[in-house]
Amino acid sequence: MLVVHHPDQALHDPVHVFRNGKFIDQPDRAERYHIFLSIMVEGGHQIVEAPLGSLDPITAIHHPDYVEFLQTVYDRWSATPGYGPDVIPNVHPTHRMHRKPKELLGELGWYSNSTSCPIQRGTWPAVFASAQSAIHAADRLGDSNGLVYALCRPPGHHAYTDLMSGVCFLNNAAIAANRLVGRFGKVAIIDIDVHHGNGTQSIFWNRADVLVCSVHVDPTVAAPYYTGYADETGDGPGKNLTLNLPLPLGAQNPEWVAAIDRAVAAVAHYQPGALVISLGFDASKYDPVAALNVTDEGFSAAAGRLAKLGLPTLVVQEGGYINANLRMHMATFFRAFEAAPK
Repeated sequence: MLVVHHPDQALHDPVHVFRNGKFIDQPDRAERYHIFLSIMVEGGHQIVEAPLGSLDPITAIHHPDYVEFLQTVYDRWSATPGYGPDVIPNVHPTHRMHRKPKELLGELGWYSNSTSCPIQRGTWPAVFASAQSAIHAADRLGDSNGLVYALCRPPGHHAYTDLMSGVCFLNNAAIAANRLVGRFGKVAIIDIDVHHGNGTQSIFWNRADVLVCSVHVDPTVAAPYYTGYADETGDGPGKNLTLNLPLPLGAQNPEWVAAIDRAVAAVAHYQPGALVISLGFDASKYDPVAALNVTDEGFSAAAGRLAKLGLPTLVVQEGGYINANLRMHMATFFRAFEAAPK
């Protein structure tokens, strides 16, 4: 299997995040990148470093003003006397507010819906490298039953066209899928991260060339709260091309795999030329998120189901946070995917 990464992904490494009225340990530490890469090295996979290419594939998905903001906000923040070491918003617009301000704090809140995306000096280089890893992985995906893994960290599936959200800044899976549309005509995304891929859904909501399926914990009890419901199905040319499969808090292997089976059936019906898997291991019962109770057997079964679609497949890393079983889950998933009959 081809693995694409870039070491700059480790430059973003915030220690804390503000949630639940207090600062807690940030789950998306740079150590995740090192863990994922070491697993791929130990597995004997072909590993390449992504070239740091142009912004064009990124701005094909994300608004140029938002991308420029991400590139410059740390310097603007650092030049402001009295501000802290990390860029963290403390105001956000609501649905009653419709004008983007030019003042730094106001603009920061405009481009962020929570405090979960602290920005440091190394954040832009890291998210740019993560996106470029997805882009290069998409470009290296073969036209037959190939498998390429984009080691992307920070993750991306919560990022909207002009909004950072849920530790995500640029939507790696969406950028890659859009890139693949040019070659394959139609692309399907199956997101099995424990949380709904709200940014990905929004990006492709009105498009007929990308099917978006997401298997996730019920948003009535977990983030992102405001999207991910079963009655959200797309609009305009994208009508009925969004499939949300929310699961009860604490759901186990049978329910999770059954939902993935429904997503696989929808992809088979859509008949895309390629598949993108937004892969999160945070559905694990051992993950710090602990929203679902998926075990190693569940990840193995999921991989087998996804592989049987027989499509050129790009796997883009999303969540999955540091715990004693993370290495085992990852190794099991890719071993089962490669061993499955196509």
